[in-house]
Amino acid sequence: MARAPLAAARWRQTVWGELLSEFLGTLVLIAFGDGVVAMAVAALNQSGRGTQIFAASGDWLLIAWGWALAVTFGVYVAGGVSGAHINPAVTLALAVRRDFPWRKVVPYWVAQLVGAFVGAALVYLVYHQAIGSFEAAKHITRGTLGGAADSTPTFSIFATFPAPYFGSSTIGPLIDQIVGTAFLLMFVLALTDERNQPPRMNMAPLLVGLAVAAIGMSFGANAGYAINPARDFGPRFFAWLAGWGRVALPGVHGYVWVPIVGPLVGGVVGAVVYDLFIRDVLVARGVPPAADVEVKGRTVEEEPTGPASDVEAQGRTIRER
Repeated sequence: MARAPLAAARWRQTVWGELLSEFLGTLVLIAFGDGVVAMAVAALNQSGRGTQIFAASGDWLLIAWGWALAVTFGVYVAGGVSGAHINPAVTLALAVRRDFPWRKVVPYWVAQLVGAFVGAALVYLVYHQAIGSFEAAKHITRGTLGGAADSTPTFSIFATFPAPYFGSSTIGPLIDQIVGTAFLLMFVLALTDERNQPPRMNMAPLLVGLAVAAIGMSFGANAGYAINPARDFGPRFFAWLAGWGRVALPGVHGYVWVPIVGPLVGGVVGAVVYDLFIRDVLVARGVPPAADVEVKGRTVEEEPTGPASDVEAQGRTIRER
């Protein structure tokens, strides 16, 4: 009788456990990230707690801090199992520069995309009355792109779009996404590098959230700082199904590809730059890992024990055996 529960739980010790972790972590990210945008766009201004939408810097700070906390808690939720990539750009960069297994890259991406889709659906479930009321009050026709009935304001709850000053060009937003994601990966790798002043007391998730806040405040207006293909495409696909149509897919000026390609390229660029300028220097100087930091912790490498000793190690965000 004792073996039945063990056998039932064995699959959780495989990559499927990591995929569940990525799914839930990304769901948390989108539920709180898209949720704060729904607050700023459609809910606060109709709830008796304010009357303006996007009052420039005020609402942008609300959104920047909301996304920062969304990232923080998404990483805290998933970190102990999968390392909490919750971003295909992070997964790809770790495969390129940190020996993350290539065979896991696509499964991680799928789990992240599904989690993002479900997170967006949850936000819509909670806020669809506010969104519908806002559209009616502002004479917005869902699915309309451009003109007086443009539905971009409510679509922006779910996914990103380029600033109008770029016109029809996608070059500027693409550069923006490459630069923003490069900074994100530089910060993530710095915070998880045991040779480079790693944070103690499990503070790394909070500091990664602050990094996202910094990117949003400094590089957010051009293109909405997606810096995460799953964060943009999962909710974008949901918005397409929920009636936003061509506003979501393919998006204004065919924008859909930019927050996918840009972050994937930028993440690898950021990882290469960090290694070239910092990690390789630390290694060349013989700097040892910090003595008081758990180098091979649960989010780095887990040594299986007991009857499941033949099961693959979990959540290796830094090194793989």
